Amino acid sequence: MPAMKVPLLDLRAQFSSIREEILSAIEEVCDEQGFVLGTRVADFEETMAKFVGTGRAVGVASGSDALLLSLMVLGVEPGDEVITVPFTFFSTAGVISRLGAKPVFVDICDDTLNMDPAWIADHITPKTKAIIPVHLFGQCADMEQISAIAVHHGIPVIEDACQAIGAARRTVRAGALGTLGCFSFFPSKNLGAFGDGGLITTNAVDLADRLMELRVHGSRYEYHHYAIGINSRLDALQAAVLRVKLKYLDRWTERRRHNAARYEKLFHEAGLLDRIKLPVVDPANYHVYNQFTIRVQDRDRLHAYLAAQGIGTRIYYPIPLHLQECYRALGYREGQFPVSEQAAREVLSLPIYPELSVDQQHLVVETIKTFYCAT
Repeated sequence: MPAMKVPLLDLRAQFSSIREEILSAIEEVCDEQGFVLGTRVADFEETMAKFVGTGRAVGVASGSDALLLSLMVLGVEPGDEVITVPFTFFSTAGVISRLGAKPVFVDICDDTLNMDPAWIADHITPKTKAIIPVHLFGQCADMEQISAIAVHHGIPVIEDACQAIGAARRTVRAGALGTLGCFSFFPSKNLGAFGDGGLITTNAVDLADRLMELRVHGSRYEYHHYAIGINSRLDALQAAVLRVKLKYLDRWTERRRHNAARYEKLFHEAGLLDRIKLPVVDPANYHVYNQFTIRVQDRDRLHAYLAAQGIGTRIYYPIPLHLQECYRALGYREGQFPVSEQAAREVLSLPIYPELSVDQQHLVVETIKTFYCAT
């Protein structure tokens, strides 16, 4: 393998800048020997609720569990239906299936790659119990239209904001736009833990209280169970790490946005806009660029070429969910969601992390230009 000149993500660079703060926070937790929930988790939940702009936040073990518990607290059961998109990470639909409910897919918009509200109404049935739009790559879905449809039909909306912490639509942050908001703190996220972690935000006090029960096996008090829940708790070590990192998140986000703007300038100057399609940002959105995803023809060859040149890229996502083997029984067929399928053939995510240098960005663009000049 060639030496990596530009990694897709460089977590070492981020860690080195805050090393002493992180290690000090971890050491305090170790000295206290209080690792499960506790005041550190409660403090982080309160801080996150203020950051997002909701009344409550509940820490859980992962972004997947945040989605699962959100469906559980809304009473989703076997035989129910939940509307979502096929162009997303697997857990968005996987949690629906885990509860015995049926994911009902709708296509995405060709520009933002987020849920297309025009599809929703025709897919609502008496069995529909929730709608899960995904704020893909760090940009909010069209929540005004989605919420209007949901309110009209009396259906709650769960925001899959796992890639969109700090994103906003018309100044309202992701996680405060629906009934419940779900976040992931997987290490590669804009706010990443040192392992798995997740969070649910809501303005509904009753839902928050029930979520706090469901994350500890449905228990309000030790050994007294009022519901059948799961074991899904954000631990104190992760909360300590995240609390330190949260102080820097806005600064890191602005660097990502600055890097995105530089990419746009460089691709324009390189004369590549006839060969690649840059991310389209809805004017109502504040994009946080968890990914900088271009769309290209001959994507797989470009992906392989960049890897051979030591430039990290990733395909998010190569196979839409309705065409996955495990969902064959749902009866979907190729061609049913054309925008999702085309996106899956064309998307390629480039390095966008805050510590990315100007020289590295120039190298990425120059290498892509070399690829197209040779083809």
